[in-house]
Amino acid sequence: MTTPDPSRALAPTPLPVEVRRSARRKRTVSADIRDGVIRISIPGHFSASQERHWVERMVEKLSAKYLDAPPVEDDAPVQALLQRAEELAGRYLGGRGIPGRISWVTNQNSRWASATPAHRSIRLSHRLQGMPEWVTDYVILHEMAHLIEPSHNAVFWSLLASYPHTGTAKAFLDGAAFASQRNLPSEKDGQ
Repeated sequence: MTTPDPSRALAPTPLPVEVRRSARRKRTVSADIRDGVIRISIPGHFSASQERHWVERMVEKLSAKYLDAPPVEDDAPVQALLQRAEELAGRYLGGRGIPGRISWVTNQNSRWASATPAHRSIRLSHRLQGMPEWVTDYVILHEMAHLIEPSHNAVFWSLLASYPHTGTAKAFLDGAAFASQRNLPSEKDGQ
């Protein structure tokens, strides 16, 4: 294991990069963000040029996914959502993960929500409006957990373990997504 070395990444990144070499790893390269550090795992036999190539590639990939998204300017933050997020963070996340901005958006039809850790912002799909409060709370907690741990790893899921409705809310959202993909009528359609 090596310690963070920002000189290894040729492209600038807002987070330090740590490269881990493994003798057991033969061909695969993986990367994630943990504790504010981009961690890249590579095979121990990689040359310095192969390491540079993969560090650049993985930093670019993670940055595009988690760090480079522009802040949302269209939808104004909703104070009630921010207060709710603060309450949920205090109750379930030890006061961590509070967004700087949280808002409803109308341009997210294939996701329930999204978070941008670099901007500490959360965007909730308008499709959540009218769903049970415990479902919306789960989605807010899920996105706040991404502000702490961007990837869906064990650390991320452990952050949601204390919320008692995680499993039920996930099932509810899966059912809602299934129904909407098949244009099934809902109760609010009067059928």
